[in-house]
Amino acid sequence: MSGHSKWANIKRHKAVVDAQKGRIFSKLAREITVAARQGGGSPDANFRLKTAVDRARAENLPMNNIERAIQRGLGSGDDANYEELQYEGHGPGGAANPALDSH
Repeated sequence: MSGHSKWANIKRHKAVVDAQKGRIFSKLAREITVAARQGGGSPDANFRLKTAVDRARAENLPMNNIERAIQRGLGSGDDANYEELQYEGHGPGGAANPALDSH
């Protein structure tokens, strides 16, 4: 059986399954982040967050990822890096046009 490699078959199947899981996990984490941003970080007080967390647990999303998504929604995660930006430009006739970050 030339060209038959058990690892090649496993690798091909694993790549497909991992891609599907990655898409599902990303979608679930995004739902958790949005729910935490809109209603707060407590699943007891935020029904939308509770259902999103329950769905994530049903899909075997690690608790570490769930907690990180909640923190990201609250804006207090490690990757929360907010800076105030101000851009200035000059238009026709030398008129200054400041553009401020409105967030």
